[in-house]
Amino acid sequence: MGDHQGLKNELKAHRIAMELTQAELASKVQVSRKTINTVENGVFIPSTILSLKLARALGVGVEDLFQLPD
Repeated sequence: MGDHQGLKNELKAHRIAMELTQAELASKVQVSRKTINTVENGVFIPSTILSLKLARALGVGVEDLFQLPD
Protein backbone atom coordinates (compact mmCIF):
# COMPACT_ATOMS: atom_id res chain seq x y z
CA MET A 1 0.00 0.00 0.00
CA GLY A 2 1.35 3.41 -0.92
CA ASP A 3 1.40 5.94 1.91
CA HIS A 4 2.25 9.52 1.01
CA GLN A 5 1.47 12.39 3.37
CA GLY A 6 -0.83 10.11 5.33
CA LEU A 7 -2.94 9.12 2.33
CA LYS A 8 -3.91 5.44 2.15
CA ASN A 9 -3.76 4.28 -1.45
CA GLU A 10 -5.48 1.10 -2.68
CA LEU A 11 -5.21 1.84 -6.40
CA LYS A 12 -2.87 -1.04 -7.21
CA ALA A 13 -5.02 -3.61 -5.39
CA HIS A 14 -8.15 -2.50 -7.25
CA ARG A 15 -6.32 -2.41 -10.61
CA ILE A 16 -5.01 -5.94 -10.09
CA ALA A 17 -8.46 -7.15 -9.02
CA MET A 18 -9.80 -5.83 -12.34
CA GLU A 19 -6.95 -7.63 -14.16
CA LEU A 20 -5.71 -4.41 -15.75
CA THR A 21 -2.10 -3.50 -16.44
CA GLN A 22 -0.87 -0.03 -15.54
CA ALA A 23 -0.86 0.77 -19.27
CA GLU A 24 -4.46 -0.40 -19.72
CA LEU A 25 -5.69 1.67 -16.78
CA ALA A 26 -3.68 4.65 -18.01
CA SER A 27 -5.35 4.39 -21.41
CA LYS A 28 -8.82 4.33 -19.82
CA VAL A 29 -8.18 7.56 -17.92
CA GLN A 30 -6.02 9.24 -20.59
CA VAL A 31 -2.76 9.55 -18.64
CA SER A 32 0.65 7.92 -19.06
CA ARG A 33 1.56 4.56 -17.57
CA LYS A 34 4.19 6.39 -15.53
CA THR A 35 1.46 8.53 -13.96
CA ILE A 36 -0.37 5.39 -12.82
CA ASN A 37 2.91 4.00 -11.48
CA THR A 38 3.71 7.15 -9.50
CA VAL A 39 0.18 7.30 -8.04
CA GLU A 40 0.33 3.61 -7.04
CA ASN A 41 3.70 4.13 -5.36
CA GLY A 42 2.56 7.21 -3.45
CA VAL A 43 4.99 9.49 -5.27
CA PHE A 44 2.19 11.58 -6.79
CA ILE A 45 -1.19 12.40 -5.25
CA PRO A 46 -3.76 12.59 -8.06
CA SER A 47 -5.98 15.57 -8.66
CA THR A 48 -9.66 15.32 -7.81
CA ILE A 49 -10.47 14.90 -11.50
CA LEU A 50 -7.96 12.08 -11.96
CA SER A 51 -9.16 10.41 -8.75
CA LEU A 52 -12.73 10.48 -10.05
CA LYS A 53 -11.66 9.10 -13.44
CA LEU A 54 -9.68 6.27 -11.79
CA ALA A 55 -12.62 5.38 -9.55
CA ARG A 56 -15.02 5.35 -12.50
CA ALA A 57 -12.65 3.22 -14.61
CA LEU A 58 -12.36 0.67 -11.80
CA GLY A 59 -16.06 0.73 -10.88
CA VAL A 60 -15.46 1.86 -7.29
CA GLY A 61 -15.80 5.01 -5.21
CA VAL A 62 -12.92 7.44 -4.76
CA GLU A 63 -12.81 6.53 -1.06
CA ASP A 64 -12.29 2.88 -2.04
CA LEU A 65 -9.06 3.98 -3.72
CA PHE A 66 -7.83 6.74 -1.40
CA GLN A 67 -8.51 7.32 2.28
CA LEU A 68 -7.24 9.52 5.05
CA PRO A 69 -5.88 7.51 7.97
CA ASP A 70 -8.11 7.15 11.03
